[in-house]
Amino acid sequence: MKILRKTYSFIAIAGLFLTFTACEDYLDINENPNNPTTAPLSGLMVNSTFETAQNTFRIGNTTSNYVQYLASPNQGSASDVMDELSFNTTWSSLYNVMTDLNDMILEANETGASHYEGAGQILMALNLAMTVDAFGDAPFSESFNFETITPAYDDDAALYNRVFELLENGIANLSQETDLPIGSDDYIYNGDADQWIKFGNMLKARYANHLSKTDQYNPTEILAAIDAGFESNEDNAEVEYFEEEFNPWANVAINNENLILGGWISEQFVEATDGTTFGVEDPRLPYMIGTTDDGEYIGVPNGEGRGSAAESGERSTLVPGDFYTSEQSPVLIATYAEQKFIEAEAAFEIDKTRSYNAYLEGIRAHMRMLGVEQSEIDAYVNSSAVSVGEDNFTIDHIFKEKWVAMFLHPEAWVDARRHDYDYENFDLPANLNPDLNGQFIRRLRYPDSEIGRNGSNVPDVTLLDRIFWDE
Repeated sequence: MKILRKTYSFIAIAGLFLTFTACEDYLDINENPNNPTTAPLSGLMVNSTFETAQNTFRIGNTTSNYVQYLASPNQGSASDVMDELSFNTTWSSLYNVMTDLNDMILEANETGASHYEGAGQILMALNLAMTVDAFGDAPFSESFNFETITPAYDDDAALYNRVFELLENGIANLSQETDLPIGSDDYIYNGDADQWIKFGNMLKARYANHLSKTDQYNPTEILAAIDAGFESNEDNAEVEYFEEEFNPWANVAINNENLILGGWISEQFVEATDGTTFGVEDPRLPYMIGTTDDGEYIGVPNGEGRGSAAESGERSTLVPGDFYTSEQSPVLIATYAEQKFIEAEAAFEIDKTRSYNAYLEGIRAHMRMLGVEQSEIDAYVNSSAVSVGEDNFTIDHIFKEKWVAMFLHPEAWVDARRHDYDYENFDLPANLNPDLNGQFIRRLRYPDSEIGRNGSNVPDVTLLDRIFWDE
């Protein structure tokens, strides 16, 4: 369901609310009784839906280098070679949204606004899971009260149990009748409770599928959640942008045109889709990235940069106006295409026919979303590289096609780690961070801001220490 465009003034009003609510509660040790300390549900909903999309972008903007969608034009760039970086803004943005969501859940519970409470719980589950998937252990149980300014870190596996609890409770609350329904303050579904329920079930399937390396993996439960989840691209969870606030990927593309370099495409992604690696040209390519002035797709090898001025030539980048980079394009939070690939993976060992059909439908769904012509969809799907038949169908086919369909999304990094980066011709970047000992990165470093104020609780981990579902 596509939501109506909102005005920027509404966000500006919500921003005023955030001066009171959107900071870590464990820092708010003084209260002014003459100023409001809680925001109306409507303002909290505006900010939480909008900023959840922004958080999806913020994490994806980093991890897209790790999964080789993007590459730096400069040799040995820190993100490109998986250096140890501090993610202060990403961390604070995640916690700002979770603080607002905590306030929204509590206020909605007190006022009987069950749909706001349910949507808040689903968004809390999503932002918490994004935090765990990026960093591992994280503060949560002590983070949203005034009892401590140095909250303890909760175990990452225990936090995932909390994610599933939040999703279950959110779905239950959204299934109730309410006298206080959500309205146009919802940037994702415009107040449609049925869509939120589908979204909650889709996320149940996503996060249960993350457990594929653990003894908790339950394909039957995943497939049951999928049956109650998205039914088409119309159910996609996304935030559409508007004239006063561009899609952040559009800003990356616009900035690149203005020589603030970013959004350069990895050679790995180009060769995986232009026919070099798999022998079939992917018709999605023109909808996703730009060509050189000569109409060619040429990527940058991760870690190597463009080379010297004499040999660099042009390279493909994100360009304004494509599906992901138009000014009013949506940021995709969760899609029907993603769900079909989750279904394909979950069904692979127990129902090969269902798995194979879901794999093919995931490709079609992503192509339809981009606007690819039906004849091109049919030609690609029917090619021998894609329609391999059930007998030749492997889990690698699912992960490869899902990798293309999750372009620029942080879920792609979860998949890469679960798949041990085992993609065709997927090489370590040149000039790799030597601390990684010739291995791919497995988590983000905790931010300097957190180490500075809560250092005694911050876990002592390296970039090679794995999140619990990756062990």
